[in-house]
Amino acid sequence: MISITVTALVFGVVFLAELPDKTALAGLVLGTRYRASYVFAGVASAFALHVALAVAAGSVLTLLPQQLVQALTGVLFLGGAAVLLLQKDDGEEEVRRPENQSFWKVAGTGFMLILVAEFGDLTQIMTANLAARYDDPLSVGLGAVLALWAVAGLGIVGGKALMKRVPLKLITRIAALLMLALGVWSLWEAIAG
Repeated sequence: MISITVTALVFGVVFLAELPDKTALAGLVLGTRYRASYVFAGVASAFALHVALAVAAGSVLTLLPQQLVQALTGVLFLGGAAVLLLQKDDGEEEVRRPENQSFWKVAGTGFMLILVAEFGDLTQIMTANLAARYDDPLSVGLGAVLALWAVAGLGIVGGKALMKRVPLKLITRIAALLMLALGVWSLWEAIAG
């Protein structure tokens, strides 16, 4: 059974954390050069694979004592908040252009770009933490993959317009504050439990 509350929480946290990520900008660049549906197919497939790996890792963590998992989750959330607050903007990534516009070339480029760029990324680690915290792999996986797909879609189709209206610093700070709150909450539960 899917928990709407857990799915919505995970969606919000992952969505805000992924918006300022370079992969959103890479999706935007690919989307301006190639057919959006081809780019999205590749990017969405890579994100689904990353979420499956993160949820599996988080599910393994639920086998450990609950207090240890809460403490570990809290520390990792606090680390994620620090990463978001301390990261520096160093411009857009370069994207290699496929020789032609075929579905497989464009989708493959999007898939490989995200697969490599997102491996061990903050949102993948965060998804594993949330899977461990809530012990609800289906709800966490659904929330995370929908958030990543939403960011990819925004990046591919309308990223420039969004970034003109909402300052990237504000998005990053909101994501960091949410992660900070989740970290403190997890540590409090570990100590109080």
